[in-house]
Amino acid sequence: MTQILSAIDTYLYFPVLVILLAAAGIYFTIRTRGVQVRMYGEAWKVLWEKPKEDGAVSSFQALMVSTASRVGTGNIIGVSTAICLGGTGAMFWMWLLAILGSASAYVETVLAQIYKKREPDGVGCYGGPEHYIEDAIHSKKLAVVFTIFLILTYGFGFNLLCSYNLQSSFAVYSFYHAKITPAIVGAIIAIIVLICILGGGKRIVRLTEVIVPFMGFIYIGVAVLICIVNYRHIPSMFAMIFKDAFNFRAIGSGITGSCMVYGIKRGLYSNEAGVGSAPHAAASADTTHPVKQGLAAVISVSIDTLFLCTATGLLCLVTNAPRNAKTAGAPYVQAALSSFLKGFGPAFLTISLVLFAFTTLIGNLYYVDNGLKYLHNNKMPGKRFLIVFRIICAIIIFAGALIPMDAAWALADITMGGMALINIPCCVRLGGAAFKATKDYEKQKKEGKDPVFHAKDIGMDPDTLEYWK
Repeated sequence: MTQILSAIDTYLYFPVLVILLAAAGIYFTIRTRGVQVRMYGEAWKVLWEKPKEDGAVSSFQALMVSTASRVGTGNIIGVSTAICLGGTGAMFWMWLLAILGSASAYVETVLAQIYKKREPDGVGCYGGPEHYIEDAIHSKKLAVVFTIFLILTYGFGFNLLCSYNLQSSFAVYSFYHAKITPAIVGAIIAIIVLICILGGGKRIVRLTEVIVPFMGFIYIGVAVLICIVNYRHIPSMFAMIFKDAFNFRAIGSGITGSCMVYGIKRGLYSNEAGVGSAPHAAASADTTHPVKQGLAAVISVSIDTLFLCTATGLLCLVTNAPRNAKTAGAPYVQAALSSFLKGFGPAFLTISLVLFAFTTLIGNLYYVDNGLKYLHNNKMPGKRFLIVFRIICAIIIFAGALIPMDAAWALADITMGGMALINIPCCVRLGGAAFKATKDYEKQKKEGKDPVFHAKDIGMDPDTLEYWK
């Protein structure tokens, strides 16, 4: 089964998704005139705007929801796996995907904002790719297929992998038993998550919402300190990254296992740019103009890949920790951290992964709820169904701790790839609205206004947009 999944995974990403992601990122960057670079400073400014309606979700709150799902074990284990199995050049391709992918994230978020809908109580809003696929492309069937992939990705594929990555960090400890420890770790995290998603554990969720951002800063801070201590190796480290990234002879001889493909796969898993997940959180933000939330999406991708993924890659490479197929994953990062934190290195990583994994699992199931709601005529299913479904999700988390690494990564890659294959072409088809909205936003800014969106200003019929009419 692992071999079959790996074969599907290999073909899906090269040539299909590698070409699609690169082409879409370049196209959106050209059509928006590099909005992810030109307006990066503006993006940080709009984050702090308060919603115009009391009780509505702010841009910053929506960003935190999408970032909570993006920032997770992929920032650590995914980067380690890419470097160990693909080569040091994977870092360059991760950076390139983040820059180009930011344009894709921007467009999908602007579209989600344009086609979002108002909650029945009149306060708040919701939306996502399934809504702009149904309302603008007029394909209910395609919207349903996308939603099924969404549920498979975030309820199963990503949670299986997240659980596996977490338990793998315990392998360095003397008490670790290959058959017993993964089951114990999987059971504990599955039970805690189940309690939280069934309505209990609210204090746990609130606590992690406070702790995780600080943990992210601490993690980046440790990486910076490690780079400072090993500053003599920094020039050779960057030379190694770029040399490996452009070693096309090596890439061409085994492209499916090259640094390019691993960097793109793990970068996409980490930042989810263009996949179609983050627009669900983005659509809930109450903002005066869709472009504002699109710019917030650019920040989310940069936090995930350009900050956290880079922190992992640099702290590992600058220490010259041994890297090979056996150390791929948690062992490689733990070895690098131990060079600076000594005996506390493995524990620091385990604590980081526990916190990141928990918020990722909760964030993933937020997206699953959005999918279930859409399939049930924009209403949440009955209480009994939800209880049974969430118990199944907890069982999946438990099972993830027991499956082989290759199977966990392949399942996550395949389901995520299915979402991207649907969402990106739809964004290309509907991109005109996002491009016009961008020009409208910039025009109003030049006039000294706080941009406010009106459908007619970009040539759209207000009656076709439920929220903005």
